[in-house]
Amino acid sequence: MRSALGRSFDVYYRDVARTQRMDRLNAAFIGPGDLAFDIGAHVGDRTASFRRLGARVVTLEPQPHVFRALRLIHGRDPGVVLHCAAAGAQAGEVDMHLNTLNPTVSTASRALIKAAPGAEAWADQTWDKTIRVPVVPLDRLIETHGLPAFIKIDVEGFEAEVLAGLSTPVRALSFEVTTIQRDVASACLTRIADLGPYEFAFSLGEGHVLQKGGWVAARAMEAMLHNLPTSANSGDVYARLKDWRPRQDSNLQPAP
Repeated sequence: MRSALGRSFDVYYRDVARTQRMDRLNAAFIGPGDLAFDIGAHVGDRTASFRRLGARVVTLEPQPHVFRALRLIHGRDPGVVLHCAAAGAQAGEVDMHLNTLNPTVSTASRALIKAAPGAEAWADQTWDKTIRVPVVPLDRLIETHGLPAFIKIDVEGFEAEVLAGLSTPVRALSFEVTTIQRDVASACLTRIADLGPYEFAFSLGEGHVLQKGGWVAARAMEAMLHNLPTSANSGDVYARLKDWRPRQDSNLQPAP
């Protein structure tokens, strides 16, 4: 397990160029004094980015062994509140399917596990242990900690369930998409559009740069995601309220 987490630290903390891109993109949405939610934090690289930008952070990670590492990194920071829990539609518990060799893709989504064997990028993934973990809806987090300026959601196919627990529009948010579960992306776009007048942009893979062509309406974003080649594998959709503008748009680049 330590070696698996070691690989996560290599990917998420030791790539300086990636960290710089991530900070530039996050700076478009949050700044000093803001509140951010990091849902599906894994080893907390997004939490670290939000803190470098001066935001307070509420951080959720449901895997106990990963949470211990997260607590070592951020547990003494008074600007970070850590919860060993998943987010979802309702308070309670959910089965968490652990991938002990690659904990970054552990998931509460049975549908993702079912879809994975048919995709080349996921063919070698194995979910070999299941545990019960607590679930805290986003609405409950908002009641407890306040309305965030930004919510990042990266929960391996459980994104629609997380958004089902949000009934209050927030200024901006992001959610991960994968090309093996485009239906989940569609459900997320529909849910966000129901919450308020949002527009959307896309960042491919670990690029942390918004592709030109955004900001667009939900239907245009859905069409773009459905036209992605399967080899694109994953990325993040960003949503912002139409009457709010980020601090900068310099993170836009031409789509490949």
